[in-house]
Amino acid sequence: MKIGPPSQHATAICGSTDEGIWVRGRDLTADLMGKIGFTDYFWLLLTGARPTPAQSRILDATLVAIAEHGLVPSVQASRMTLAAAPEALQGAVAAGLLGCGSVILGSAEAAGRFFAQITTRTGEGKNDEAAAGELAREYRGQRRAIPGYGHPLHKRSDPRAERLLAIAQELGTAGRYTDLARSVERLLPELTGKALTLNVSGAIAAVLLDAHYPLHALKGVPLLARTAGLIAHLVEEQVRPIGFAMSAAAAEAIGYDGDAPPGQRPKP
Repeated sequence: MKIGPPSQHATAICGSTDEGIWVRGRDLTADLMGKIGFTDYFWLLLTGARPTPAQSRILDATLVAIAEHGLVPSVQASRMTLAAAPEALQGAVAAGLLGCGSVILGSAEAAGRFFAQITTRTGEGKNDEAAAGELAREYRGQRRAIPGYGHPLHKRSDPRAERLLAIAQELGTAGRYTDLARSVERLLPELTGKALTLNVSGAIAAVLLDAHYPLHALKGVPLLARTAGLIAHLVEEQVRPIGFAMSAAAAEAIGYDGDAPPGQRPKP
């Protein structure tokens, strides 16, 4: 049974023979191993070209910014999974990554697509700020959150977002998308009735798109970064376990308000 349209099936990422392996046209052992850092290698894998020094530094900064943020839900899921299945490190990492969606980590991609939509509309005779306002109003009219803005903890400003934008300015890569991110931030108090500051996900999208990072690969950055953070938590879980403690704390904090058999009183 054929799946998908008929075509020549091939990949341009990696090939090998019994004598060697090449990645994106480079000999893995002669040209890459020991000669290229992982951030540059990631860019090469994605695009087929090595990044410029500025592109490398801005990608590296985004990976560092988002790799770790404490006991967020994805980390809790990962640690509790390892507590229940200590032999399955890969399963615990996967459990954490499966919890990375539109609310946590996945919003960098959504923010990037939001910014890209704005740039598309500017080709219709609108300037960037007018297009940004129009699209933001549409999102609000549809009761959709504006991706890349607001944070439950960092209400006045997200220090990671501010630092990323500052790094982009230092490197000379800041451009249209960074300007758009700030334009939307200025518009939001009028549209929402409250200030919603640019968060790290919105900043990641803006600085990477300004550096010509591919839009469709934006979600990969938080996923790759958080994998490192999850592994760190899982190594700690093996020597300083808290998975079952978190599970017990949840049972203690969450009461039961359903039906109960006669004479039995569940915890409120």
